[in-house]
Amino acid sequence: MVQIGIVGKPNVGKTTFFNASAHAKAEIANYPFTTINANKGVVYARVKCPCKEFGMKCNPRNSICIDGMRYVPVEAIDVAGLVPKAHLGRGLGNKFLDDLRQASCLIHIVDVSGSTDEEGRECGIGKHDPAMDIKFLEEEIDYWIKGIIGRDWHRISTKCKLEGKKIEKVLAEKLTGLGIKEENIKDAIRKAKLNDEFIKWGDDELLSLSSNIRKAGKPILIALNKVDIAPSEMVKKFLGDNSIPISAESELALIKAAENGLISYKPGDSNFKILKNLNEMQEKGLEYIKKHVLDIYGSTGVQQVIDKAVFEVLNLIAVFPVEDENKLTDKDGNVLPDVFLMPKGSTVIELAEKVHSELAEGFIRAVDARTKKIVGADHILQHRDIIHIIAR
Repeated sequence: MVQIGIVGKPNVGKTTFFNASAHAKAEIANYPFTTINANKGVVYARVKCPCKEFGMKCNPRNSICIDGMRYVPVEAIDVAGLVPKAHLGRGLGNKFLDDLRQASCLIHIVDVSGSTDEEGRECGIGKHDPAMDIKFLEEEIDYWIKGIIGRDWHRISTKCKLEGKKIEKVLAEKLTGLGIKEENIKDAIRKAKLNDEFIKWGDDELLSLSSNIRKAGKPILIALNKVDIAPSEMVKKFLGDNSIPISAESELALIKAAENGLISYKPGDSNFKILKNLNEMQEKGLEYIKKHVLDIYGSTGVQQVIDKAVFEVLNLIAVFPVEDENKLTDKDGNVLPDVFLMPKGSTVIELAEKVHSELAEGFIRAVDARTKKIVGADHILQHRDIIHIIAR
């Protein structure tokens, strides 16, 4: 399963975001280092289910369907907060980074209200520059990667030179535990504009290389949290293609209200519907969320962050395998039972392998359930494809 890391300095709302998106119950408190050990759970990426398109009622097995919206599970890890110079042992040091080894991408929760200092202590709204938090976290990851590739660098590079091996292959082997691939390193070397004399690379070159490896192998999406209390000019300053405004606390409140039957709301909605008579405190709370979050930003942003991380940053697509292309069922008659997240550009045979190795081994052909056309093993899958794989 794909893994997403949730990172940031202490006291910015990482665990609130994790709870809101994973429906978990990790400890939340308003002080630094609440999270000491990593919290693991499942968050859900949202994709339009084909059930409504075909006028059917689906029977999901590995996901959830709510009003024609399929929520697909993705593993998430909420790690301990990071402070500047963690690579030198400050705060909890690099503990959080070791927890993130297998994360495919990172969601950086940033306090865009500027109400917490670099250590995560409350300092008053607008008193701290969020740009500093974005910069230092990236630098800490860079230093972490540099620390790994820099160990025994002289010995490794010398041996690589003498044996005529490619340096990207050697580094990929060293970083295999981080999920960094050889092509990530090759791309990083090119972007860092390093010369071929890798045996002469010093600290500056290794840090530049590490920074580019981080960009290629551990992409970061920025979640601008606490927009309900942040000055609007602060939010505007940091908005961009790689950032989304969010209010994790508002999302968690709406989810709890929905679970208690007070409102009708599902993750990612732009509004909610009141179902029961509310007390004064509940009315004020929901009115605040509507006025300061939903009416301004169109949603709490939490679901949108997960969706963007999965479908844009990681470039995945959702595919629905079935055993009957007409009824869209499996052998037990379940309609659209499964959905799989696949890298964009995946082929039908790769889907077969993901469903079951025997399906791939006995592959004969496949059928596109929408067009009813027969497709081969090397057919490139598209987002929301429904595919019937025929095998021996």
